[in-house]
Amino acid sequence: MRAGVVVAAQPGVEDLAVQAERLGLHSFWVNDTPMVHGDAFVALSLCAKATSRIRLGIGVTSPALRSAPAAASGIASLNALAPGRIICGVGTGNTARRTLGMRPTTAATVETFTAALQGLCAGRTIEYREGDRVREVRFLHAGEQANTSDPIEFVVAALGPKAAAVAGRCGTGLISFGLLDPTAWHALHDARRNAAGGTSHDPDSRSEPRADSYVVTAVHILDEDEDPDSDAARDATGHLVLSLLAFAADTAADTPAFVDQLGPAEREAVRRLLDRRGTTATAPDRHTKLYPNYLGRIAPQDRDLILPSLMNTLALVGTHDDLRARITTLQQAGIDELLIQPVIDPPNEMARLAKLLT
Repeated sequence: MRAGVVVAAQPGVEDLAVQAERLGLHSFWVNDTPMVHGDAFVALSLCAKATSRIRLGIGVTSPALRSAPAAASGIASLNALAPGRIICGVGTGNTARRTLGMRPTTAATVETFTAALQGLCAGRTIEYREGDRVREVRFLHAGEQANTSDPIEFVVAALGPKAAAVAGRCGTGLISFGLLDPTAWHALHDARRNAAGGTSHDPDSRSEPRADSYVVTAVHILDEDEDPDSDAARDATGHLVLSLLAFAADTAADTPAFVDQLGPAEREAVRRLLDRRGTTATAPDRHTKLYPNYLGRIAPQDRDLILPSLMNTLALVGTHDDLRARITTLQQAGIDELLIQPVIDPPNEMARLAKLLT
């Protein structure tokens, strides 16, 4: 299986991209969460100039953040700096919107947005709509400034069949956060394939768009005699667990179905998180309390919230042999690339990932 890395936009991000390229990693992604991290397009511009081979991904942008022309301009501009190396992830803005206290957009809007990006970035004219006003738009500056000649890979963020079907109809790949259940991946691929008309993707065919599958997770290789729920394991995976707990806390009142699926211990962790952050599930400003340091290194006092059940669901923790076996199972479920989100020591975590998968 291929390996890649996802990081937050921050000063020095290009140095991490250079190291990832030296390690032989396949891709380097930057989160697009404007009110939590730095700007993904600015960060990837630096990475594009500092590297020559590694693929560079937006993980992920959304129609709830940018208009299609603005997003396409950023993507095609990156493609001018790193021709043929750009991956654009598109999603509902589940995190980026919730950090604003807003709800994500719909799968239908994502589909329209993705199709518009594909058309514009391929140099085509599209219909662009704002309210009742519709106009044909295209790049007026394609060439050195905006590269519409070299291919750009698109992926749709999916946790369920609706988004996977969007990927099928748009002919894109898939990316998912913390989804390590092979059965769930089979369902996503089935939904994507059915929406595409039942055709199987041939990655060697030049006539078909690239449609790879990526999963974002964290990896912790246990030392000899180390407990799977050690402080080191919790620190390495806790940012993923807290992201799920924050989502559950944020949506508990509006859409309680997700919280209802959790077990008693997990629901208690959600309650403790709300108490610890000094907010409630109905407070209109709860997003300002739940999302600071989102996907950053957890505080030691929050380790008790990092439940082993959630660590095992969202991350890969185990011995070298255990992890190789789980990764093989994921590969058999159709995942092409494992993306880690490192927070403790990104250079060393990237090096361990590269070694694990070689």
